Amino acid sequence: MDRDRDVEALRLADDDPVRRVFILCLLFAASGCRSSDSESETRALVQVKSVTVTIAPFAEIVSAIGTVSARAGHIASLSAPAPARISVVSVSQGQKVSAGTALVAFEQAPFIAARQSAEAALTAAERSYERARRLADAGIVPRKDADQAATELAQAQAAATTARRAAQLSILRAPISGVVTRLNAPLGASVDVNQPLDIIFNVSPSDAARIAPGASVALSAGESAKGEPLGVGHIIDVGGTVDSATRSVAVRAQAPPTARPLRIGETIFGQISTAVHPRAIVIPVAALVPDGEGYKVFVITPGNIARERKVTVGRRSETTAEILNGLAQGEQVVTEGAYGLEDSVKVAQAR
Repeated sequence: MDRDRDVEALRLADDDPVRRVFILCLLFAASGCRSSDSESETRALVQVKSVTVTIAPFAEIVSAIGTVSARAGHIASLSAPAPARISVVSVSQGQKVSAGTALVAFEQAPFIAARQSAEAALTAAERSYERARRLADAGIVPRKDADQAATELAQAQAAATTARRAAQLSILRAPISGVVTRLNAPLGASVDVNQPLDIIFNVSPSDAARIAPGASVALSAGESAKGEPLGVGHIIDVGGTVDSATRSVAVRAQAPPTARPLRIGETIFGQISTAVHPRAIVIPVAALVPDGEGYKVFVITPGNIARERKVTVGRRSETTAEILNGLAQGEQVVTEGAYGLEDSVKVAQAR
């Protein structure tokens, strides 16, 4: 209908060129106004999500990937005392054993023969020494002959002791109660206790300088914080040297007793708390927009206008960031939809 009225007005003005030009200008101006209003409405339909800036404790975090390892002093590795063939394997990998349990038996004949031979040699050396000592005391032979016989006796005693020990080790027994974690025939078996287990993280020297024994560490299975939560453990030791191959420092952590049973060699992700700022301006990392060498955020001002503002970022975690300068408590910052926004754009906040 608007168009019909416009056409009718033009038709009535055909006889007056001045009026016709004036009416056309009015029509174009009206059309331009409607276009501008339409563009404004379109720009106002930018959908975003926002959060309120809060003051909260912010923990400085060092993230690292570690490996479960048996604690020093709680692992024993056993192997054949001499080249031999395995005759009996009494356990399997993963089996729990008690101290003294027979694990692997080697073929006995070589060990028995070696022990008998050493015992016979020892008996002969003892007799030779006694004879040489008596003759030397009687002045029949030089004293050096008795000394030489004493040396040979000591050697025979050492050989007999070694042979007896080898015979004992021909049957490998668990020296401690634990779980068989590796069984490599024919070289031997490795056993260790079920607990306690430690987690070894490798961190940079600069990060290691910020970590202190007793610090808490949030543990997750796998290589990221998205893995299965394993609870919060604590740091029990920070290495004092840098590994020459990896240029990293070993940090040892203990898992909490509530964690599920861990397996030696399992990969664990840790977030180590190095310090806590009790009153920090905290926002989600999603609100940060890269801006040159720094960051900016979009603050929603009255009238739902998004205003660009530079901020100074302190420490960051995977989800939150500490803002040192540029924001105040209670302000609204855009989180979802921040990328691609322009300064002074009107936004609609999604619910």
